[in-house]
Amino acid sequence: MSQQGDRKAVWGWAIYDFANSAYTTLIVTFIYSVYFTQQIAPDGITGTALWSRGVTITAIVVALLSPMLGALADRGGLRRPLLLAATGITVVGVAALFAPGPGDVALALTIFVISNIAYELCGVFYNSYLPEIAPPDKIGRISGYGWALGYLGGLLAMAVALVVLILPETPPFGLDADTGEHVRATTLLVAAWFGVLSLPMFLWVREPKRTAPRPPFGRIVRDAFAQLGRTFGEIRRYRQIFRLLVARMVYNDGLVTIFAFGPIFAAETFDFTLTEVMYWGLALNVTAGLGAFAMGFLDDRMGGKRTLFVTLVGLMIGGLWAVTADTKTSLYLAGLWVGIFVGPNQAASRSLLGRFVPRSKETEFYGFFAFSGKAIAFMGPFLLGLVTEMTGSQRAGMATILIFFVLGGLLLATVNEAEGRAGALGG
Repeated sequence: MSQQGDRKAVWGWAIYDFANSAYTTLIVTFIYSVYFTQQIAPDGITGTALWSRGVTITAIVVALLSPMLGALADRGGLRRPLLLAATGITVVGVAALFAPGPGDVALALTIFVISNIAYELCGVFYNSYLPEIAPPDKIGRISGYGWALGYLGGLLAMAVALVVLILPETPPFGLDADTGEHVRATTLLVAAWFGVLSLPMFLWVREPKRTAPRPPFGRIVRDAFAQLGRTFGEIRRYRQIFRLLVARMVYNDGLVTIFAFGPIFAAETFDFTLTEVMYWGLALNVTAGLGAFAMGFLDDRMGGKRTLFVTLVGLMIGGLWAVTADTKTSLYLAGLWVGIFVGPNQAASRSLLGRFVPRSKETEFYGFFAFSGKAIAFMGPFLLGLVTEMTGSQRAGMATILIFFVLGGLLLATVNEAEGRAGALGG
């Protein structure tokens, strides 16, 4: 029985975005990254460079694993168990981040990299459900619903962390503010949030019934490698997918860098306090969620490629504004502007691939989607860290994000959306 248009399945799928965004918002972007650079690492510049290494390692490992795991999920019908395993590792890993304190640099980075790899791999399996639950004429808005709910989830998780853990003069549950336990406890909040709220995905979204018994695992692995090889060999047949993934490979690098280092930039260059960073994060999640929701309808109306161009122009303007800002207020407003276009960029990328993907290869191609998001994703953080170290200026390092948006837009111009849709029908 098809799930396309099944409201319960759509809600279950979208709530997973609501659940997992707490990890991105609190750990990767607004709280733990800032805590690491300011409290765990010896100083801000060193912390920025070390955090960039952690993000770089994540990107390389995910790029190597995602296509293979996507093919394995398709060939062996293992998508649901792999999603469950990746979710579980993320939840346990992020809870373990509570342990490292000031000076525990190696331990903190090791745990972060493991949990972040698992988190990124969740997206390989999760995103592949989109073409199965979304009717073709609504895939843009449903992808947008997911991203919008994701930003709402990040917003609410951030609000809970701020009100319950960060703002009280006496931290709750006997947490010691002098050693940063009240800040580190946000990792336990994320673990509980993600673990509990991911359940509707597993309860409400069905896996298509297999028409044949699952073969032995060894054969599944061999078949997955063979299928992956054939897909690489046939990639020219799906040339619009290939072009889209190459473009995304570049412009997504700019997004990865913004997520990982925007709040660090605010804290170190503009002296934002952790509380100010969190308030900024709350506001940014509002603009990002509204942008993702509104532009989902625009995506269905005028197409994913045009929507992506709109977002890239907006991101270029916002990036230039941020690196030339001379006051906290100016940077604050630049961040809100960037937020408007971040969500729609991610949602439109996901939905455009969904329009191009041939049936029966969803997870495999979303494995390549994850690959495209990580294949060179180490370049943005690495380049930012390198330029920051060479110049002693985070402002100069952040300016490198503009390179990726411009080049990504030029590559996106080569994508033919009509041909890509036709290829999916013939796939």
